Amino acid sequence: MPGMLSEARAKVSHRLAMHLHVDSFRLRNAAPMVSFTFDDLPKSAVTTGASLLEAHGARGTFYVSGSLVGVDDEAWASGSAEDVVSLHRRGHEIGCHTYSHLHAGYLDEAAMANEITRNRDYFRALDPSIEIESFAYPFGYGSFARKYQLRDEFRTCRSIVPGVNAGSVDLQFLRAIPLIDREMDCDGIERAFDRAQIDNGWLIFYGHDVAERPSPYGCTPGLLDHALAAATRRKIPVLTMAEAMRCAGA
Repeated sequence: MPGMLSEARAKVSHRLAMHLHVDSFRLRNAAPMVSFTFDDLPKSAVTTGASLLEAHGARGTFYVSGSLVGVDDEAWASGSAEDVVSLHRRGHEIGCHTYSHLHAGYLDEAAMANEITRNRDYFRALDPSIEIESFAYPFGYGSFARKYQLRDEFRTCRSIVPGVNAGSVDLQFLRAIPLIDREMDCDGIERAFDRAQIDNGWLIFYGHDVAERPSPYGCTPGLLDHALAAATRRKIPVLTMAEAMRCAGA
């Protein structure tokens, strides 16, 4: 029963996080923009994914939980600590995904503070020049109570609730589009870009592994390449989350 109550509270907190803003921020980007983000550091995202981005002259944001680095998942082989440093030195952004990859709805203020501190300390030990500005909710589940806390720690927090960000937005619960084969195809990517251009919006893609036979949470190299080519064709800049925030006037 206590576990069921905790789960119910977490679901309520997530729904509140979706609909209640801590602050509203008006995006002031001069043109549409797109960001490509990857969660959990699958090795294929570090190799194939990052290489495809770089081939298009672009960089991505990789949300990393320190406790998962070098620990293979049942769905993919994991990237290493050396991969984190390599991504950073190649111009990709490293973001926070908590240290232990824990559901935000189950964390009180002290527990969340500990998760953030441990993850920052982990990155600092790898390379002191890694600065963490961006956060993504593990499993995509937000927490209304934690949004106030996260506002003071990070410039943005990304969810997995679908949508294009435009106009007045909630920086502690930015919406994103799945770059996941079982949820997205090339036509869907084009529609997402259409919406970004119509609304002068910030399109954020999220995914995990990038492989010819991806996990249920990843995409093929072909789908990622299509999205990158669409951005090039439409002359929409590909920016990391931190870069996009600067273009948005923050």
